[in-house]
Amino acid sequence: MHRLRSVSLVRLPIALAQIHWKTTPDDVVEWELPTSPRVADVVAGAGFERLDDHHGRRVRTLADTVGPRMRMLVCGLNPSIISADVGFGFASPSNRFWPAAIEAGLVEKPRDPFDALTNGGVGMTDLVKRATKGTADLSPSEYREGAPRVERLVRWLKPPVVLFVGLEGWRTAIERTAQPGFQPGTFGGARAYVMPSTSGLNAHARLADLVAHMRTAAEGR
Repeated sequence: MHRLRSVSLVRLPIALAQIHWKTTPDDVVEWELPTSPRVADVVAGAGFERLDDHHGRRVRTLADTVGPRMRMLVCGLNPSIISADVGFGFASPSNRFWPAAIEAGLVEKPRDPFDALTNGGVGMTDLVKRATKGTADLSPSEYREGAPRVERLVRWLKPPVVLFVGLEGWRTAIERTAQPGFQPGTFGGARAYVMPSTSGLNAHARLADLVAHMRTAAEGR
């Protein structure tokens, strides 16, 4: 039994993430959770399917690493199967997210979302929680259905900037003609920056370009 009822709501996502990392897909977890309308979103973001008030099933996906006082929230499109199985995003050897994030000064350690959050103030989530081999397996409706959850997360935890990695999701869910850079208006009260995908399949974006996007988003210019 994981007794989480006394955990503050803003600390619940990382508490559930730590349980997620210690379990495997389809494991059933027994827990006591706080009572709040936000808990449903937190549980889904942590990569669990809530079975009833005291049980959840671990899903083959990534857990959000989010919390209070983030300086930035990074939002990917969705977890790859590789990422879901190893426990951190952008895990493909050809994906340039972590090298770019280190060079841009967003994170200090590669492939370590917990350190990125706790020591760098950089949280991570995904527009769609379902893991796939590639984004071609996602439907437009999945992007549109995922955006409100992320927006609620942003309104709740109030990071000043949300960095969307991959134009595809933003263009499908929010604005189909969007260009890379800061977007007009706000997203959940935060500035939204949209950058190209860091996937190795995106040959149009050089590593230097990805680093420049991340630095601009972090500096808020």
